[in-house]
Amino acid sequence: MRQTRTHIAALLLIATGAAQGNPIETDVAVIGGGSAGFGAAWAAAHLGSSVVLIEREAALGGTSTLGGVNNWEPGIGGTGLPYRVYQRLRQRPGAAGVYRFDRHCSWKKPWEKYTFPGGLIETDPCLCYAHTLRRHGPGMGNEAWFREHCHGVIFEPDAMSAVMLDMLKETGRCRVLLGTAFTQARHADGTVSEVTLSDGTAVRAKIFIDATDGALCATLGCELMTGRDRRADFDEPGAPPEPIMRLNGATLMYRVTPIPRDAPDRIDPLPEGVPEACWWQKSFPYAFVGVYPNGDRFVNMLPTMRGEEFLELGPQKAYAECERRLRAHWHWYQKNFDEFRRFTLKSVFPMMGARETRRVRGEYVLTQHDLIATLSRQQHPDIIAIADHPMDNHGGGGPGGELKGPYGIPYRCLLPLKTRNVLIAGRAASFSAIAASSCRLSRTMMQLGQAAGTAAHLSCARNLALRDVAADDIRRLMHDRIDQNPKTCEP
Repeated sequence: MRQTRTHIAALLLIATGAAQGNPIETDVAVIGGGSAGFGAAWAAAHLGSSVVLIEREAALGGTSTLGGVNNWEPGIGGTGLPYRVYQRLRQRPGAAGVYRFDRHCSWKKPWEKYTFPGGLIETDPCLCYAHTLRRHGPGMGNEAWFREHCHGVIFEPDAMSAVMLDMLKETGRCRVLLGTAFTQARHADGTVSEVTLSDGTAVRAKIFIDATDGALCATLGCELMTGRDRRADFDEPGAPPEPIMRLNGATLMYRVTPIPRDAPDRIDPLPEGVPEACWWQKSFPYAFVGVYPNGDRFVNMLPTMRGEEFLELGPQKAYAECERRLRAHWHWYQKNFDEFRRFTLKSVFPMMGARETRRVRGEYVLTQHDLIATLSRQQHPDIIAIADHPMDNHGGGGPGGELKGPYGIPYRCLLPLKTRNVLIAGRAASFSAIAASSCRLSRTMMQLGQAAGTAAHLSCARNLALRDVAADDIRRLMHDRIDQNPKTCEP
């Protein structure tokens, strides 16, 4: 994966023609090229605005590609742009497929030799994208229901990055700067006039979209939220009485590949200095394992490291420690579950999968009350995306559990307080910690980015303040100009 990453960097930097030195003038500047940043940049450019997308890594997609989260979980908010992306992936042989659950640790059968150490998903050619658009319901406790209704998408990360880049280039209005980081911003009274990049380039825009973990918003002095919110903050029933510095866990994912059929079973040796026994908790964590169309598997530990430990160590030290942990985890898998002796470790993904860091307070904070109310009882007039994933914590504490129906995310969650020409899209948007544990998934983030890019375009095209952009107009443009809905299964 690391060699592949270097190769991708060379190709994509040539393809996008990253600028250095001269100031860039544009309608919309998007900082961050993950799922939300891609969605924002594509929507604004597709609708007619000029766009610059700034991404510090060598490829697009963020945790969904470089971080190894190469699957979209079941969810109602997967229409529109995510479906367009899936259609493009399906044009590439072996790039994507719809998955079903094969096994799960809660569903052990009497004839099985052992309890599978987590969950296993694999693509099924009898399923189509429309099957992936629901999660709410009784959940995994009802195995028959879950097997019938809950499906998702598995994709090759290099193909996803390439599709994202192709779609942006095809708009003819989006300049992509890869391997280039945001460093500072010039701003006054909540208005950003330009940002400076790591190569010294200045980017001047009418609208700026922060699709990072809140890096731009932090520079502007926006109010940031980290850890478990106290109950008095939002009156959430699942919040602790006092704030707690606990974060959803982080994972370093890895990929394994089958060994030749005529080769004997194997157990990959542990590197020197890595012990066999789990040293960071009582036992090795279970994992979510997915089978790619080519037969390789990704392994997603749940989790590899506590979220607050990731923040404390910083990305480089956290990565080094997690690589030691994953090698011990893989050794444990092979030693105790004989099916994994037919595989060998192929690569370690180059980016940590951080499920949570910080959040930016906006005009409205999505809370547990919204998740419980569902769309049927929410009163927001400005809903621009929907989701139905359960409250889902990996070592971060807080409530869990399936939802009774989908809920909506208001446009106001994308408007940071005390800013004028800035939108926040992605998992750092204005959510409580509990709400963020539900709506943080890739397709939902892509739809939030799509809404942010649409709002930015309307602001530029009509010379409107972001807070004067009508949610009705955002929804109409998203429906008329962007949405493609999988009403029936594709052939």
